[in-house]
Amino acid sequence: MAFQHILFLLFLSIPFLPSSSSQLTVDYYKKTCPDFEKIVSENVFNKQSIAPATAAGVLRLFFHDCFTDGCDASLLVSSTAYNPHAERDADLNLSLSGDAFDIILRIKNALELACPNIVSCSDVVAQATRDLVKMVGGPFYQVMLGRKDSLVSNTLRVNASLPLSTMSMDSIIQKFTIKNITTREMVALVGAHTIGFTHCKEFSYRIFNFSKTSQVDPTLNPKMVEGLRQVCQNYTVDPTMAAFNDVRSPSKFDNAYFKNILMGMGLLTSDYLLSVDPRTRPIVEQYAKDEKVFFQDFANAMEKVSVLGVKTGNEGEVRSRCDQFNHLPAL
Repeated sequence: MAFQHILFLLFLSIPFLPSSSSQLTVDYYKKTCPDFEKIVSENVFNKQSIAPATAAGVLRLFFHDCFTDGCDASLLVSSTAYNPHAERDADLNLSLSGDAFDIILRIKNALELACPNIVSCSDVVAQATRDLVKMVGGPFYQVMLGRKDSLVSNTLRVNASLPLSTMSMDSIIQKFTIKNITTREMVALVGAHTIGFTHCKEFSYRIFNFSKTSQVDPTLNPKMVEGLRQVCQNYTVDPTMAAFNDVRSPSKFDNAYFKNILMGMGLLTSDYLLSVDPRTRPIVEQYAKDEKVFFQDFANAMEKVSVLGVKTGNEGEVRSRCDQFNHLPAL
């Protein structure tokens, strides 16, 4: 028998190994933690009701976690003497919302009382994000469950993974393409900027010191510039100063973000590029006209992102506390 033929027969005898994401199910906790959905939704409702910025904060935390080594709650781990450079302390993560970390902690604590050592922190993040998006008017989408939490958290992995608002559109698209996310899906996901705010320091160069010939970025809407300069006038003294991403309806998940950036009313350079680049402008225009299409695409894209690089089985663990590993990592 020819050697090549033997190799072919050996290949056929190897069992098909499903990807990690294919091991997730919608009803993963049906028997082991039947109140999982209820506990998440009740805590989300209570927190969002008293802290309206929570939804945007958790959505951002979700993206930052999933884009860095997958949706595995590695972002929630705090630095220690044994692991001094955890993801949470990366420069790009220092501005993440305290309310976002707080709601994940509240949900996890409640789940540990109801069903100890069963629900992973990464599943909490995924489910809470969906519930919050829906609560502020966004689309419903299915959340697959059964993720394990990471065994690694390192700041060095953050910068290499996350797209930046100052990047060229080529670079931004490449960051998403590496994750197998299409340009259309990317535009839909950026639509998350319809809620939340951005700190003034992130766009101050566009309104105060743009170039030698103009203090202001000429692509910005002049009336918006006036308002932003007032809001951000003391940003160097108070770094917490911020402006809403969507001045029309900042607390509602809708398609206003796309309408805004077509009129030069996006805070970030990446917002402007999205509205003019020939690869993305037609999609922006479509979403600005048809909120239903945007919602459908956003929901599909979120389902895709939520299973990026998930860990299952022995690839991870169910942390008893979201901010620390169950066991000390080897030195």
